[in-house]
Amino acid sequence: MSASENDRAVRAPRLTKADGSPIRVLVVDDEPTLTDLLSMALRYEGWEVRTAGEGRQALNIAREFRPDAIVLDIMLPDIDGLQVLQRVRADGQETPVLFLTAKDSLDDRLKGLTAGGDDYVTKPFSLEEVVARLRGLIRRSTHTVADSLDPRITVGDLTLDEDSYEVFRGADSIELTATEFELLRFLMRNPRRVLSKAQILDRVWSYDFGGKSSVVEIYISYLRKKVDAGRKPMIHTVRGAGYMLKTAS
Repeated sequence: MSASENDRAVRAPRLTKADGSPIRVLVVDDEPTLTDLLSMALRYEGWEVRTAGEGRQALNIAREFRPDAIVLDIMLPDIDGLQVLQRVRADGQETPVLFLTAKDSLDDRLKGLTAGGDDYVTKPFSLEEVVARLRGLIRRSTHTVADSLDPRITVGDLTLDEDSYEVFRGADSIELTATEFELLRFLMRNPRRVLSKAQILDRVWSYDFGGKSSVVEIYISYLRKKVDAGRKPMIHTVRGAGYMLKTAS
């Protein structure tokens, strides 16, 4: 195997519909920054994305776009997300719905799920978590064919399983926290690509994360201790640019 082939990540195939066409996702939120970031992350998956900032606009788009999944904020400026979901269901659409909201009380969660929502993520959130939850919803949907997908991402002797959240370096199991896992997943999805601290913050931490970029340095150091300790390093610092993961030389 050549060096370039060895460095190429072996990842789960992109989710598509049965006819090979791209997954369609409707993102509904009145915060343009949030919808822009989510759209970027979902298009990276190869999906077709439409956005809406109001409930009535979302209903019109849903009827025309016929999405395979909906990311839906509960707090909207006209009608709330629960009403949007009720009308979507009344239209006969059984589209999986992921609620995305600042409300995090148990009562709010139950209202969303009992109204027919399929999952629930609270703000602030990790973009990687939203993408992973959507992939799970879509794979379980009868509207798509994805049973044969391999959830593993492999770079060199490093393997990450997106379903079981298991990580191995060779035969050795590596225990990671949720944030460490999301960071490693982002690095492994972009092998031999320099990722800036800003890119990492956007994809791994909350979209409105108010902390300093030093948190990236801290978590990179955590990963190195677990992934590279006693082995040839895979995680590299590119001075002035960011970080890169590549097969150990």
